[in-house]
Amino acid sequence: MDPQLDPMKDDLPLMANTSYMLVKHYVLDLDVDFKSKVIEGSIVLFFETGSQHKKTSSTGRECCQSEFDQSHKMRASEPCHVPVTNVSACSSKMEYNGFTVSGEGEEDTSDENGNHSNSEQASGISSSEDCCDRENHGNQDFVLVLDCCDLSVLKVEEVDVAAVSGIEQFTRPAKLTDVSKELGNLRNHIVHELVALPAKRWEEQLCCFTHCSQAPGCGELPFATGPWSLEIRKPGIGTPADFPHAIRIWYKTNPGGRSVAWTTDQSGRPCVYTMGSPINNRALFPCQEPPIALSTWQASVRAAADFVVLMSGENSAEPVQLPEDILSWYYYVSMPMPASTFTIAVGCWQEVKQQSFTAAIPTNTEFSLPSVQADFSWHEVMCGHVGYPCRFQNPAVSWEAVIPHRVFSPCCLVELCEERLLPLIPQCLSAAFSTLGTHPFSRLDVLIVPSNFSSLGMASPHIIFLSQSVLPGGSHLCGTRLCHEIAHAWFGLAIGARDWTEEWISEGFATFLEDVFWARAQQQLSHEEVKGQQELKALLRWRRLRDEVQNSEEELQVLRPNKESTGELSESGASVVKYGLKAEKIFMQVHYLKGYFLLRSLARTAGEASFLLSLRKFVRKFHGQLVLSQLLPDQLVLLLESLLEEKTLCPRTLQCLERTYQLREQDAEVRHRWCELVIKHKYVPGYGDVERFLREDQAMGVYLYGELMVNEDAKQQELAHKCFASAQEHMDVSSAKVVAEMLF
Repeated sequence: MDPQLDPMKDDLPLMANTSYMLVKHYVLDLDVDFKSKVIEGSIVLFFETGSQHKKTSSTGRECCQSEFDQSHKMRASEPCHVPVTNVSACSSKMEYNGFTVSGEGEEDTSDENGNHSNSEQASGISSSEDCCDRENHGNQDFVLVLDCCDLSVLKVEEVDVAAVSGIEQFTRPAKLTDVSKELGNLRNHIVHELVALPAKRWEEQLCCFTHCSQAPGCGELPFATGPWSLEIRKPGIGTPADFPHAIRIWYKTNPGGRSVAWTTDQSGRPCVYTMGSPINNRALFPCQEPPIALSTWQASVRAAADFVVLMSGENSAEPVQLPEDILSWYYYVSMPMPASTFTIAVGCWQEVKQQSFTAAIPTNTEFSLPSVQADFSWHEVMCGHVGYPCRFQNPAVSWEAVIPHRVFSPCCLVELCEERLLPLIPQCLSAAFSTLGTHPFSRLDVLIVPSNFSSLGMASPHIIFLSQSVLPGGSHLCGTRLCHEIAHAWFGLAIGARDWTEEWISEGFATFLEDVFWARAQQQLSHEEVKGQQELKALLRWRRLRDEVQNSEEELQVLRPNKESTGELSESGASVVKYGLKAEKIFMQVHYLKGYFLLRSLARTAGEASFLLSLRKFVRKFHGQLVLSQLLPDQLVLLLESLLEEKTLCPRTLQCLERTYQLREQDAEVRHRWCELVIKHKYVPGYGDVERFLREDQAMGVYLYGELMVNEDAKQQELAHKCFASAQEHMDVSSAKVVAEMLF
């Protein structure tokens, strides 16, 4: 890791060298043991070479394709899921296009007992700085770095994907002269072809991932674990392109690991779940944590028959009975997402079902936008994300106002959930659809999590966790929180922040949309009643924001703490999340509230209907992608010109403006507007910027002389004369004449 990335105690390090190798798919195969409080098993990672070290230039990303055609309908059948035992007899020798490839002769890096110890391997692994942030030229082994902590890694091995029956379709383009020598390249070629399959073949791709993940190993890989990372190498391999692109890691979690909570539910039954830890999922499985590492995943999880396994997956898993009273649950995701969004909850959950039929109640349409059918033409526009089976391009589901949903809870809360929560879900889903259009995800589970959950709610793909605290006392808190978490399907999940320090992009939008969704979900409310509710909510939020601003560290209140460096990575892809481990930040709402008030102000300026329509267009354009709130130079110019229309701006505001946008480092167009603000509001600390502009940007500075004189301020007039005196000798005749007429 670069010295400049050495994390402070309050910063969360993202160690994965994603610029060299990028995970495209995870296959987890896990057992949950409540007696030992351990999750144990294996994970297979499929990689592609990262942007810094591709052997050949990229052929360009695939545009989103419709996942449906006449012959291939989504979820017409579940993707292939093959039990591990089906490939236990796979041979490591197969015929490919008239020649034989064999696993024989592959180097085995294990000792005579087949074991590794971290101390033995650490001595053979180069430092993170060597392996991550400078080119390897054959003198050192390349080291793959994954984010990992609180895990016991037992073994790492290369996966012989070439030994999978039927894999020949992915080998035909390979040009191999010496089969034995190039076997590693063949395996990597197979993985490359597999991850590059088009979106319309997603089911076939998922099935192939399953088979490849169950292929035999073909040599153990030395590894070393650190406080925040797992480092893996293959002796003699010096570049990411030649490093194995399919590896299997055998590991088990630590009972005290910080990614999952082992506890009891409200009925006193044991359970375990991912609780939204600041360290995300790196104590659940080795992974690449940076948001840029968008990947798909599939998981088989086994637990005792008393337990239900819920997970962030597209399918509603049906358990398979195994011997010894064990059930196996299988989930998958075909939309690439950051590994931090992976969620699991295992407990004695009971599904909450409506006991009597209740007709669906339409949402409040008084404040709806024009009919969503008016957006039909938007479906002609190709999506901007990498290829995956996208709901926005599927007419069969793009008009689905209420997606399939289920509710789970401990048995003691089933009746309360049936009464309070279950009826609200279709209303809130429909309200969200009327606002933003197509639901990004195909289904939704809602789980009431144990009382030790530190938040009122948490959204993940296909699943929402809610605190039991939202259930008592009427529908208001339950409804508003549900709306907030549903909003995250669009802002936070389908559209994510490229830099985790910009959490306001997720939380600010969800807080703003929470009010919009809830207003539409309620019935029999007049326009005045809705506006009254929203004004009251705004007042309460303002008071909360005021208290936080007055009683918290100023550095934690900044929406973009990395400022102009937001989104920047080291050469290897490693970075830190500023203040990501600071305990008090977890409970602060300043990013929620500042983001909310920014969006509320924009909505009031543009008009709510127009603003919400623009959000729907934004979702159409940017779903499946990562975004930053970085302003372009022209946007900064527009912002500063708008501020020039304000009668007064206090010095503190101007100071914050300059620091936030580093205006002194911007281009001349931006700095010119900044100088105008300085002159108009007589901001003395900025006079040096004006002097520098008049001296170094004479082509654009003539107008500023007039501004300095027209204010009839002695200091400004003195500054104008001083600058002209020093520059006059070098000015062109016409400019000097115009300025002289202004000054004298």
